[in-house]
Amino acid sequence: MGGLSFWHIMIVGLLFVLLFGRGRISDVMGDVAKGIRSFKKGLQDEDEDVRDDKPRTITEERVEAAKPKSNDDAKTH
Repeated sequence: MGGLSFWHIMIVGLLFVLLFGRGRISDVMGDVAKGIRSFKKGLQDEDEDVRDDKPRTITEERVEAAKPKSNDDAKTH
């Protein structure tokens, strides 16, 4: 009794097309496709960035942080 039938969906679809027009719907679908493509490209770029980095251990990070900063930059200016 409360379920959607095929005809209910067709009427809603027809109203949607009448309100927004065919051109507007195709524009929206094109924008959605561009968004999906850019999202997938972003995921691929992120994966490539992760692969390029070598894994670092905590001790390496601590050693680099404990290294004294050189004063060469201060002397040249």
